[in-house]
Parts: sequence; C-alpha cells; structure tokens
Amino acid sequence: MNNSNVTQKMLEIGRKRPSLQYVKTSLLAGTGGGLAILILALLEGWLSSPFLMAPFGASCVILFALPDSPLAQPRNVIGGHLISSLVGLTISSCVGVHVWSLALAVGLSIVFMQWTRTIHPPAGADPLLIMMTGAPWTYLLFPVGIGAVVLVLAAWTYHRTQGNQYPKHWFTS
Repeated sequence: MNNSNVTQKMLEIGRKRPSLQYVKTSLLAGTGGGLAILILALLEGWLSSPFLMAPFGASCVILFALPDSPLAQPRNVIGGHLISSLVGLTISSCVGVHVWSLALAVGLSIVFMQWTRTIHPPAGADPLLIMMTGAPWTYLLFPVGIGAVVLVLAAWTYHRTQGNQYPKHWFTS
C-alpha cells in the first residue's frame, strides 16, 4: 500500500460516525477513569500522602475501557505495579541509576510479571519513574500499593453501578 492509499484510509476512518452505543461506552469509560484519578487526588490532599503516579492514568484506560481484559484484573493491576516497583527500588538501591540499570529494571519487571502471571503494561513504567525520581522505599506502599488497590476498588464500584461484571476473577489467573 503506498502513502496516498494509507492517507486515504485514515481520512475515511475519521469520517465514519461512531454508533451512539460506542459514544456512550466511551464517555462512561472516560468518566470512570477520571473519577478514579479524582479519588486518588482527593485522598492525596486529605491524607497528605502520595496516591498519584503517572502510570495510574494508563491503568485507568485498561480498567475502565477494557475491564474484561486479563490485564485489567486485580491480580494484574496490583501485582504488576508492586512487582515492577519493587524491581525499580531494588535495582536503584543496589547499583544506582544508569542507562543500563534503567533498561535492566524494565526488562526484569517484564520477566517477573510474566513469571507471576501479573502482566500489566502500565506497570512497566514504574521502575523508570521510581529510579528517575529517586523515590524512597515507602513509595512501594504510597502510592504504588495503596493506589493500585484504590484503583481496583474504584473500578469494581464503578462497573457494578453500570451493571457490568468486574472483575472476571480477583486473584486467580
């Protein structure tokens, strides 16, 4: 396919009108994700402890737009964030922050998430965030652990109010 055909296809896709159901589903997913982040931000303000981190925005996309995905299940969201953050903190503490150690931390996070069947793509950013900001070990609890649990509970509550079955399973794979 040449470039003009690709461009033409992209323009055609942009002209198709989405169904009303698709628009409704998209708006509801966006509302759910926004509310989940709002909850974390309010908790952060009220309790003066960190609850927010950038990868949680990506987690919300999966939790609210793709709740049936294996990647959206509590085991994956909570486990993926905890494992990847633990890897980032460990590598940072043991060898410091270098180009190679950043790469090693992300690579090991992927390996450990696969081994534990807790793959959650947004968690792959956790080691980078932790190492590049010099986050302390307490970061594993606040915001990572507690924040991931709050997101899962927010998704559970939200999907229940919408009449959806979430999660498909809690901690089994």
